[in-house]
Amino acid sequence: MTGGTPGKRPTATPAAAPAGDPRTARTRERLRAALLAECADRPFDEVGVAALARRAGLGRATFYLHYPDLQALAVDACAEIVRNAVDSLHAWRGAPDPRVPPPALPEFFAGLSPHAALYRTLLRPGGGGPLGELLHRELRERSRTERALAGAPEPELIASAVAATFTGVLADWLHGLIEDTPESVATRVWRLVVTLHRTPVT
Repeated sequence: MTGGTPGKRPTATPAAAPAGDPRTARTRERLRAALLAECADRPFDEVGVAALARRAGLGRATFYLHYPDLQALAVDACAEIVRNAVDSLHAWRGAPDPRVPPPALPEFFAGLSPHAALYRTLLRPGGGGPLGELLHRELRERSRTERALAGAPEPELIASAVAATFTGVLADWLHGLIEDTPESVATRVWRLVVTLHRTPVT
């Protein structure tokens, strides 16, 4: 792909299609699958809207009916890992064991490899980037809500610390700044998160 900003439409973006329409859901699923397939063959920066639309069996105009640009599609395609990250970090019952993470957490880290290159594009070192912002926001809200329901002190402060710690560690691990196996990094970040929850802040 040459010229211009990758994935940017040269003209105005049409109004978004209705999100509740089953046809919309099917079309977006085709576009998400096509993007993941394209990124298995080449870096995200080399993916073009025309080629992606062809792979999805759709027209270029259809793409822009649903997404303003490729980054918006990429974040949508990767949103599942945000849900999985938040769920796996909270997949425990009763009193959490500070030494051993819930089984879902190492499984989450181990399952990132097929699309790790795309995740690295959207989740920059330190936890920045559009996927990092989404993960931080969703994880902070989940942690804050659960801490508030439990009557624990400083839910906003601890939730922010938990979200920043997990998002930053995940990003740095994906970028190779933390050299560790999925099982080991899951255990270590789990212990950090549990420590944050148990640290007195008053």
